[in-house]
Amino acid sequence: MESQREIYRAEACELLAELETSLLALEESPCDSELIGRVFRALHTIKGSGAMAGFEDIATFTHDIETVFDLVRSNELCVTKSLIDLTLQARDQIRSMLDDAGAAPSAPETAHITNSLKRLIPKPVAPPVKAIQAAPAEYEDQEAEKTFRINFRPNREIFSRGTNPLLLLNELRQMGACSVVAHTEAIPDLEELDPEECHLSWDVILTTTQGENAIRDVFIFVEDECTLEIKLIRAAGMQDDETPPKKLGEILIERGLVTNEDLREALGSQKRIGELLVDRGVVHASMVESGLAEQEHVQAVRGKQVKEEQASSIRVRAEKLDTLVDLVGEMVTVQARLSQAAASMDNPELLSISEEVERLTAELRDNTMSIRMLPIGTTFSKFKRLVRDLSAELGKEILLTTDGGETELDKTVIERLNDPLVHLIRNCIDHGIEPPEARKAAGKPSEGTVRLSAMHSGASVLLRIEDDGAGLDVEAIRSKAIERGLVAAETELSEKEVFSLIFAPGFSTAGQITSISGRGVGMDVVKRSMDSLRGAIDISSRRGAGTTITLKLPLTLAIVDGLLVQVRDGRYVLPLSTVEECVELTRADVARAHGRHITRVRGEIVPYIRLRERFQIDGNAPEVEQIVITESAGGKVGLVVDKVIGEHQTVIKNIGKVFRNVEELSGATILGDGTVALIIDVPKLVQSVEQDQALIN
Repeated sequence: MESQREIYRAEACELLAELETSLLALEESPCDSELIGRVFRALHTIKGSGAMAGFEDIATFTHDIETVFDLVRSNELCVTKSLIDLTLQARDQIRSMLDDAGAAPSAPETAHITNSLKRLIPKPVAPPVKAIQAAPAEYEDQEAEKTFRINFRPNREIFSRGTNPLLLLNELRQMGACSVVAHTEAIPDLEELDPEECHLSWDVILTTTQGENAIRDVFIFVEDECTLEIKLIRAAGMQDDETPPKKLGEILIERGLVTNEDLREALGSQKRIGELLVDRGVVHASMVESGLAEQEHVQAVRGKQVKEEQASSIRVRAEKLDTLVDLVGEMVTVQARLSQAAASMDNPELLSISEEVERLTAELRDNTMSIRMLPIGTTFSKFKRLVRDLSAELGKEILLTTDGGETELDKTVIERLNDPLVHLIRNCIDHGIEPPEARKAAGKPSEGTVRLSAMHSGASVLLRIEDDGAGLDVEAIRSKAIERGLVAAETELSEKEVFSLIFAPGFSTAGQITSISGRGVGMDVVKRSMDSLRGAIDISSRRGAGTTITLKLPLTLAIVDGLLVQVRDGRYVLPLSTVEECVELTRADVARAHGRHITRVRGEIVPYIRLRERFQIDGNAPEVEQIVITESAGGKVGLVVDKVIGEHQTVIKNIGKVFRNVEELSGATILGDGTVALIIDVPKLVQSVEQDQALIN
C-alpha cells in the first residue's frame, strides 16, 4: 500500500503542475474549452486516484472543486478571476495535504475554499450521475480515439442523381483507421440487373478522433437518399474498453441479425459459428464477414493503443538513474585504461577490440546522459504563478514571456536552478519593473515585461532573464559598496565590475526591507548556486531601458569535456567550456614583463596565474611554458602550465572530506593509466588569487 501511495504522490505532483499551468492559461483565455477540459481531467484524475491510494481527504476535497468545473464545462458557470484564484488556492492546499500525508488536513482552510467555491454556483446542483453505458457527453474528449460502426444503405436511384458512394467511403477512410465490408446479397441475377441502380450496402468500422457529427457531415448531401446508422462501439473510458473484445456471435446478436436461439443451435456443431449460420441461411456471408471485420478492427486498435501506452514512457526512480550514470562513468574510465593498454601492447587484435569498446561506450554514455536531459520549459512554467502573485501583491502589471522552453538540461542542473531563478525574477519584479504610473510618465506601456529564454551555446546553455524596467543605477550601487567598505572611494571600476558588486553577501540598495526583498540575500544565493553548478553570470543594463542577466550553465554535471594539462608530474583538467586558446610563454616574454604576470596576446594584455607557484610545486619550469587562456567573470585570464596534453572526456569524482575546503578544485577524475587528475574550478581559482592580491595591497 505504501508503494501505491508513493506512486500516487509522484503522479499527483505532475497533475498539480499541469493544473496550475492550465489555470494560468485559462485566465488569459476563459472561453477555451480545451483548457477547461484539461483542468477538469486533472482534477478528476487526482480525485479518482486519491481515493484508490487511500488519500480520502484529498479525494473529498477535490470532488467539490471538480463539481464546480463540471458546471464550467457545461457552460452553466463562467470562468472569472475569483474562480481562478480559489482554484489555485485549492491546488496549493492539495499539495500541502500531499506533503503532510498522514497528518489531519487543515479543516478551516479546506472549508473556506469549499464554501467560497460554492458561493460562485448560481443555484444548487445535483451531483453528477455516472453513466453506465456510453453517453455522448461522457466521451467528448476531442483528442481521444473512438470507434464507430456505420451502416450505409443508399437508395437504388442514387446513381441517377450523380452520387458515387465510393467517394463517400474514401472520405471516411481519410478520417482514421477504417474497415469496409460490402453487402452483395441484394444484387439480382444478371438478366434482371439494371446498371443504373445501386444494389450494394456497406458496413464501415471507423476509428477516429472526430465525433459523430463529423461522420454525418460526410453524408450531408445524400441523407435523404440513403439509410444511415452510426453507433459508437468503443471509446476511452467506456466499460467495454476494459473487457475482452466481443465474439462474432455477440456482434451479430447486437446488430439484430441472429437470435440467442440461432446461436445456441449453432454452438452444438463442430463448424465455425459463422460458417454454420451461413449454411443454415440465418445470415448472408457478407454479414459474417462484416462482423469478423469489426472484431479484427477493434482488436487491432486496442492492441496498437496498448503497445503505444507501454512504449510511451516508464517511471523510474531518480536514484536508479543516478546509479546508472555512475556506472557509465566507471565504464568510461575503464574503457580509457583499456585503450591506453591496447596502444602500448602493439597488438592489432586487442587494439581493434579496444576501438569497438570505445565506440559502444561512447554510444552508451551519450544515450544515458540524454535520459537525464529534461526540457527547461517545465521549470519556466512554474514561474507564471510567481509573477502573477507578486504582480498582484505589488500593484504592478507584469507579463511573463518565455522562449526556448524545449532546450534540454541535465535534471540535476534544472533542480538546482529553481532558487536562483526565483530570486532573479523577484528582483526583476520588485526592483526592475516600475509601477504603472511611473512607466506611463516615462513613456512606457503600463504593463512591464519579464522574459525568460534559453538557448544552446556549444557545450553550455545560456539562460537569459530580461526586463524592460528602470535598469541598474551604477552610482547607487557604487555608493552603497563604498558605504559598506567593499571598495575604496578612489577605486576606478568598470560598469561590469560595479554590476558584480550586487552579488556580495548582504548587499542591497533597497531603502526598506519588505517581504519580497531588501535583506541582500537573494543575489548572494544566485552567485553561490552558479558557482556550485560551475556556471557563470553576466549582467548588462541600460538606465531606463531594462536589465539582462545571462546565466551560462554546463549541459551536465556528471561528465564534462576537459583540457588535460601537466605541471611537473601532476596532471590537471580545465573545463573545456572555459578555455579560449593556448599560447606559448618563453623566457623572453617573461623578461619583457619586468616581473609582472602579464602577457600580450594579439595586441591584448592578458594577466596570468602560474599554477606551479599557486600550488607550490617544486622544480624548475621548462624553457617554453604554455598559457591556457580562459574566460572568467567577463575577462580573460591565463593559466601557465608546463605542457598541454590534449582534450579529455572527464568523469567527475568527489575528492573527499580532506579537500572539502579547497575551493579552487571542483573534483577529480581517473585517467587511462589509473592515476588521478584534479579538476580546477577556474572562476574560484581566479577569485582566490584576486582576494589574496587585495590583501597584499
